[in-house]
Parts: sequence; C-alpha cells; structure tokens
Amino acid sequence: MPRLSEYPLLVVLLGTLGLAAWLPAAHAVILGHYHVAQAFFYSGLVLGVLAVMLALATRQMRARIGVQGQLAALAGAYLLLPLAMALPLDLALPDTSFSNAWFEMLSCFTTTGASVYEPGRLPPSVHLWRAMSGWFGGFFILLAASAVLAPLNLGGAEVLSGRAPGRSGQGVMQIARLADPALRLSRHTATILPVYAGLTLALWIGLLIAGEDGLLALVHAMGTLSTSGITAGVGLSVTGSGLPGEILMFCFLIFAITRRAMPLQSPQIQAQALRRDPELRLAAGLVVVVVLVLLLRHLMSEVQTGDLSSLRSFLRAFWGAMFTSLSFLTTTGYESAYWSSARDWSGLGAPGLLLLALAILGGGVATTAGGVKLLRVYALFRHGQRELERIIHPNSIGGGGAAERRLRYEGAYQAWVFFMLFAISVALVMAALTVAGLAFETALVLGIAGLTTTGQLAGVASLDPILYSGLSDPVKLILGAAMILGRLETLALIALLAPGGWRR
Repeated sequence: MPRLSEYPLLVVLLGTLGLAAWLPAAHAVILGHYHVAQAFFYSGLVLGVLAVMLALATRQMRARIGVQGQLAALAGAYLLLPLAMALPLDLALPDTSFSNAWFEMLSCFTTTGASVYEPGRLPPSVHLWRAMSGWFGGFFILLAASAVLAPLNLGGAEVLSGRAPGRSGQGVMQIARLADPALRLSRHTATILPVYAGLTLALWIGLLIAGEDGLLALVHAMGTLSTSGITAGVGLSVTGSGLPGEILMFCFLIFAITRRAMPLQSPQIQAQALRRDPELRLAAGLVVVVVLVLLLRHLMSEVQTGDLSSLRSFLRAFWGAMFTSLSFLTTTGYESAYWSSARDWSGLGAPGLLLLALAILGGGVATTAGGVKLLRVYALFRHGQRELERIIHPNSIGGGGAAERRLRYEGAYQAWVFFMLFAISVALVMAALTVAGLAFETALVLGIAGLTTTGQLAGVASLDPILYSGLSDPVKLILGAAMILGRLETLALIALLAPGGWRR
C-alpha cells in the first residue's frame, strides 16, 4: 500500500479537497438544500477522480525535490487549489460568475477573508465551505512555515538565524540531503494538525457554551485560529455569544501572536520564559498604545469636568478598542460589538490609519497571521535602541549573548530588507490598482488589505466602506496576486526565482 508521501503535494491536497467537499454536501442534505448538496457532492467526486488519475500518473516520478521544487509547490498550491475550491461554489450559486467564486476561494485560502457576497445571499453550507477553506489555508501556512520556509531561512526565520534568506545552514543542508521533503511534510502534518484542530474544537465548544449558534460558532472558531476572519453572520462581530464569546476569541487570538503554542519549536524558544517573549511584549505594548490613543482624550476631558457617570460606556469602549486592535494586529479582522463605542469616545470618526498600521505590523512569525511580522519589528526596534546607546556611550557593550547580538545586527538587516520589499510591493500594487481605475485612497486600503491578508480593512479602514462586489475583474485579479504575494512573502518568491539557487 503506497503512502501519501510518495505522491506530489498538489495531488494530495487536491484529493483532500475532494473528500472535504462531501462534508458541506452532508450538511446541505440535513438542511434540505439538495441543489447545494449535489453541487458539493459532484464537485468532490470530480476532484477525487482527478486526484486519483494524477496520482496514478505521477506515482513513479520520484525526482529529487530541491529548494525551488518546495517553493514552487507552495506557489502552485495558491495558484491551483482556489480554482478547485471555486468549483462547488460556482455550481451552488447559479447567479454568480466563476471569477467571483475564484476570488472568494482565493481570499479564504490565503486567510484574507475578503468576500464579494452578502452573508444573507449564501446558503449555510456555503458558509461552512468558506470557513473550511480558510481553516485549511491557515493549517497549510503553518505546515509550510515549519517544514519548508524555516529550514530555508524564510518567513521570519532569517531574523533569528541572521543568515541569507533562501539558504540553509550547514547542518540543515546535511539533513536536507538525507531527509525527503515529502516525509518531512508528513511528519510535520502529524505533529501540527492535532494541536491546530484541538484548539479549534476547544474554541468551538466554548462559543457554543457562551450561547452562539452552532454553525456560526464553528465558522468563528475556524476564522479565529486561521486568522481569516470569515463570518457567516451580519457584519464582522460576534452576535449570539456577546461579550463572553469575544473574550474567548481574544484569548485564542494570542496563538497568532506567538508560535510557542505550536510544536516543533527550537529548544531556545521553548526554554525562554513566556513573559520574555518579544512578540507577546511588543503586541501588548501596541494594543495598549492604540487603546490609549482612542480613549485617553475623551477620558481626560471627563476628568477635568468631573463627569464620570459614563463609566459603563467607558468600559465598553475600552473593550471594543482592545479586542479590535488585537484582531487587526493578528490580521484576523473581527470587529468587536463595542467598536462603535470606542470610535465615538475617540472622536476620530473611522480611525482607519491605526487599523492599517496594525495590519501592516502583523502577528507572530510561523503563525497564521500576515503582515510584516512582530519579530521583524522587534529586531528593528532593538537595533535602533542599541544605536542610540552607542551615541551616548560609544564604547559600551551591548550584551545579551550571541543570539541577542545576532538579532540586533544581522537579524535587523534582514528585517529591514523585508520591510523595504514590503513597501515596494505596496507601491506596485497601488500603482496597478490606480491604473485599473481606482482612486488613491481606495487603492491604498485594498493594496494593504491584500498584502497583509486582512480583507476586512476594506469595510472599516475608510469613511465609506469599500465593497468587493463592485470591483472589476482586472482589479480582482490584481488583488488576487497581492493576496498570494502577501501570504507567501516577497523573500520566498525571490528565493524561488533567483537563478543562484536553481542548482542546489
């Protein structure tokens, strides 16, 4: 009996999608939506047959997979799998176009969460398929980060190692020559999937206990752990479970800040005390700063007038600002039910620049979050802090050990390179969107939303919400490319295309 690791990654993923499509089919049968059930059942059957045919055709192809092969498989997954995911959606919604279905599924798989459909237009089983696609995309990037990107010093690992992105250390290169990448992917899958699924199950049960509807609780649990921010309700906030549900989701958003909860971490990271985790400390500081900016001005005016009768409204505004800030910092995009209270307290209208900045900073390295990543920002901060110290005391010794010195110098250099590439990517995407006919502000919001995989920015970062359904096909194509670029990161694509690594 051949093992799954003997087949190409894309073939295994295609077969997995075919099997997964039967779950929404069964859900639609239970609800009596037989047309939707047929769409998912036949799509799963077609995808399954296609996967079997490709498996038979490629079983004997045991060519050695190098660096470019691994990265090409990742890029191919984001190019091809959304097309397969769009098949049942296109059949289940007769009044839609395949381009809209492709954009919807690409947004879900890249954990962007941008939707071209009104929630009330989609059947419940389609919402389940969207949530499953986003959840699967979150797991896929976790697997890629640990099994492919980290050994190649990509995805933020270059900040800790200080080595050039796309190149492994000597020890890792020796392991790579002995270990089949397919076997490494299967081992990492067996290790990460139980933890990822267990956390999702725990949050789902917690939301059910808090009073959320079953399907909506599952969608929000998947959207939180994958940072896709997908919802099946009206708006971006939790509805049935209220404040207890938001508190639960807030706790589980921490897993998008630090990778310490996931297995297969280095001994140095595991030995580090949780209170000394740089990503957690930086995220906490950023959330506190945003909350103070939003609420302090109004609070000081009330203290001066002696009117503190609205303590309850202040607490609502405080929680709304804290939850929404962490949600956009992790590029999830869920909005607190009390976010409107926070905006009213701030007097800033729609504080879109704050949310855009939080999404750009992003979550933790080797998590499902997008953006620049907190560890890169921390490395730049530590480098700037050390340079200021040298201005005052030129002969001082930085200290902190070899790892800290590597983070402050080589790591900060790699972080600065990535930050510049990210800025150039934003400029290029904005230029393409303006050429396609969008205004400057709209292009800015949509470009950052795509590159940071935070599609919900379109609805909250500007005074007038931007509807994805009103965008033209060329604009959707540009945004699709931006989502893939933001999910894979620019350094990974450069390592894929660089001629220097083709013979390794």
